[in-house]
Amino acid sequence: MRKKRNSSNQNQDGGGSPAWMTTFGDMMTLLLVFFVLLYSFSSLDVQKFKGFISALQNQLGVLEGGKTIIDEPNITAGNISEDLGDAPQNLGRVMDQMQKYIDKNNLNDRVNIDRKRKGVVISLTGEILYDLGKADLKPQGREVLTMIAENLKEIPNDIMIEGHTDYLPINNQQYPSNWELSTARAVNVIKYLIEENDFTPSRLSAAGYSKFRPVVDEDTPEARAKNRRVEIVILNSQYGSEQYNN
Repeated sequence: MRKKRNSSNQNQDGGGSPAWMTTFGDMMTLLLVFFVLLYSFSSLDVQKFKGFISALQNQLGVLEGGKTIIDEPNITAGNISEDLGDAPQNLGRVMDQMQKYIDKNNLNDRVNIDRKRKGVVISLTGEILYDLGKADLKPQGREVLTMIAENLKEIPNDIMIEGHTDYLPINNQQYPSNWELSTARAVNVIKYLIEENDFTPSRLSAAGYSKFRPVVDEDTPEARAKNRRVEIVILNSQYGSEQYNN
């Protein structure tokens, strides 16, 4: 009897907490961790998180449905004006003044002003600027460039001068190929704008495209005359000269 009573007392006075309390403690610990995580997520920098997701998508080649790699907006006067930054204040007036000069001097078949995605493009046919196979500016071309320079000084945007040739090959000591000829023509326009019209050099850049960007994809005398040209591009804000070159 005595041993039985001692065993009973030992069971009643034994150490350790009830089993339900251990489970309850584990649950409380998990809840604490859960709320700590919630708080940490609420403090997350949303912009950094979006940037991380965007970078991850780019690395994986993920694009949202319905979008192309290059976003091509509708080309409207409003879009061009917005992209040209501060230029719209004077752009309309400048274009009107240049067009009046073109009309007055019957140059519509030699000088053209157009709006494109990269900006406003002033295209001058080669015959008004240069002799065939040459890059030296002709007197009439100088007059037109002076008029253009006076107007473009009112616009703050960067300007790209592009030289283009026709399909006819050239191979002489001065111009081994159309690459050298097209680039020399663009560079000579820039030199004239800077040296004779006090244009800011940092706004200007030159490019030569040889025969590879024709406006007419034909090999006729008329097509060749149109393809021999220099384009003065008033770059919009999205196509600053550094980005445009890249």
